[in-house]
Amino acid sequence: MKKLNLALIGAALLLVAACGGGSDTTTTVGGDGGATTTVGDDGGASTTTGGDGSTTTAGEATGDGVQAAESDLGTILVDPEGFTLYIFTMDAGGESTCYESCAATWPPVPGDTPIGADLDASLFGTTARTDGTEQLTVNGQPLYRYSPDANPGDTTGQGVGGVWFVVGTDGAMIEASAAGYGRADY
Repeated sequence: MKKLNLALIGAALLLVAACGGGSDTTTTVGGDGGATTTVGDDGGASTTTGGDGSTTTAGEATGDGVQAAESDLGTILVDPEGFTLYIFTMDAGGESTCYESCAATWPPVPGDTPIGADLDASLFGTTARTDGTEQLTVNGQPLYRYSPDANPGDTTGQGVGGVWFVVGTDGAMIEASAAGYGRADY
């Protein structure tokens, strides 16, 4: 099983390197000791964790679950691989309204995704989706990734259609402007 995981991680690294086109990005994850993720122009990324000095690469789970990361929009929520998490303002009453083609572009975060020690776990919960799966929520809002985010730390989904936004560690939507704000490609 461990060899299979290593093979999958290696394949993911090759895919990330082949995609390229990213700009230099540095993401710092809080907590005890913190961590830094650097994404280079070639699409490669590395993460260094302060506590035990371990290093991981793009696409490799950090084991910390949802965590805090620094971005050009402030401190935001990211998934275990360092990809930015978003909320959809059209969701109401804690229920997702993003299905089919929407969910292909904005995959829901699975409800069993762990919450990192650097976050207030009481802010998180789950909601049932119509397909019977559970989706992770923060402050009652379902959480999503954005498929076009090619590298950990990307925030290209910020402001898409004026309804998709990154989330702060307090669970609040961050409306700060970023490239692409107001696009309708959701």
